[in-house]
Amino acid sequence: MAAPGSLPLGNQKGLGELWSRLKFLLLAILIYRVGTYIPVPGINPDRVADLFNKNEGTILGMVNMFSGGAFERMSILSLGIMPYISASIIMQMMSAVSPTLEAIKKEGEAGRRKISQYTRWLTVGLALVQGVVTVVGMSGEYAYQGLHPLSFYVIAVTSLVTGAVFMMWLGEQITERGVGNGISMLIFAGIVAGLPGAIAQAFESTRQGNLHPLLLMAIGFAALAIVWFVVRMERGQRRITIQYARKQMGRQGHVAQSTSHLPLKINMAGVIPVIFASSILLFPASIAQWSSSASGGTAGKILQEMALLIGPGQPLNYVLFAVLIIAFCFVYTAMIYNPKEVADNLKKGGAYIPGIRPGEQSARYIDNILTRLTVVGSVYIAAVALLPQFLIYSAGVPVLLGGTSLLIVVVVVMDFMAQIQSHLMSHQYDSVMKKANLQNYGRR
Repeated sequence: MAAPGSLPLGNQKGLGELWSRLKFLLLAILIYRVGTYIPVPGINPDRVADLFNKNEGTILGMVNMFSGGAFERMSILSLGIMPYISASIIMQMMSAVSPTLEAIKKEGEAGRRKISQYTRWLTVGLALVQGVVTVVGMSGEYAYQGLHPLSFYVIAVTSLVTGAVFMMWLGEQITERGVGNGISMLIFAGIVAGLPGAIAQAFESTRQGNLHPLLLMAIGFAALAIVWFVVRMERGQRRITIQYARKQMGRQGHVAQSTSHLPLKINMAGVIPVIFASSILLFPASIAQWSSSASGGTAGKILQEMALLIGPGQPLNYVLFAVLIIAFCFVYTAMIYNPKEVADNLKKGGAYIPGIRPGEQSARYIDNILTRLTVVGSVYIAAVALLPQFLIYSAGVPVLLGGTSLLIVVVVVMDFMAQIQSHLMSHQYDSVMKKANLQNYGRR
C-alpha cells in the first residue's frame, strides 16, 4: 500500500523520465554556453570585441544575437546553428520542387534519414563557406602576428566548421533526448543569456543621458504588451465543427451521433518562419560584411554597400524580412498540415463537416480556412518582429530587446511548457491503463 501523499508507481516512473530529459537539456545548454567562451586559435578576441563595439547596431549585432554572444568573442561556436538552419531551408525547398527528393521523402522513416543525411552534408558545406569568409575577414589586424598563414587558415576554419557541426549534433540530441525543439532551444538559450547584459546596457544608456527614462519605460510596457499579445495569438484557434455519423453496434444497439471540433491554430508555423527569415538575411549579409573588410578597392566598397543596405534598421531589411516571414509562414504551414489528408482521415473515420460533402469539398473548405488563418498569422508574426525594431534602432536600444528576440523567447517557452504537459499527461494515461489492467487486453 502506498504511503499517504506519495505518487503512484506509474507517475513516479513518468516523472523520472521527464526529469532525465530535463537534466539532459540543462546539461546540453551548459555545454553550449561553455563552448561560446572557447576562442578560435590564432584570432585576438580583444580586437574582435572592439570591432563589435564600433559596429554596434549593424548586421553584426543580429549575427551575435543568434550565436548567443559567441561571435563577439570569436568562439569556436561562432557560426552557431545558422548553417544547419540554412541547410534545412534549402532541403525543404528542394524537396518541394525536386521529384527525386519528394519520392525519397515519401519513403517513411528511411526517407527521412536520407533527407537528414543530405541536410548534414549541406550544413558542412555552408559552414565551410562561412568559415572561410569569416577567417579571411579576420586574417588581417584581428589575428595574432607571427602566425604562418596556411596554418592559421587551416586551424581557424577547421575550428569554426567543427563548432557548427557540433551545434547541429547537439540540437538533434536535444530534440531526441531532451524536451522541445533542439534548434529553438539553443537559440532561446543564447538570447536569454544575453538579456541581462542588454537590460544593463539600456539602463546604463539612460543613466548617461543617451536614452530618455520615459522612452525606456515605454519600451518596457511595449515588451509586456508584446508578450501578452503573442500569448493570446498563439493560443487562438479556429474550431471547425465535426459530426460523426450514427453507427450500428450489434443487432439492437447503436451509437448516437456525436459532435467534435477540428482545431486550427492561427499560427501553425510557430517561430520557425522568423528563424528561417533571419538566417536567410544574415547569411548573405554576414558574408558581404566580412568580404568587404577583407577586400579593398571597388569590390570592397560594393560589398560594404550591400551589407549596409540589407543591415538592421534599413528600409530594405524591413521589406525583405516581412516578405520572407510571410512566405515562410505559408510554405511551412503547407509542409506540416495537409488539408487533403485531414479530409481523407475524417471520411475514413465516418466524420463530416456539416453542410460540406466529405472528400474533395471538405479538403477545399479546410484549405480555405487555413489560408485565411495563415494570412492573419503571418501578418501578426511580421508585425511583432518588425514594429519594435523601428523603436529599437531609432532610440539606440540593444537588439536583444527587440520584437524578434521576444517573439522567439515567448513562443519557445510556450512550446516547452506544452511538451512538458504532454509528457505528464501521457504518463498519467499510462498509469491509468496499468491500474485498469488494459495493456494486455486482446493479447490472449
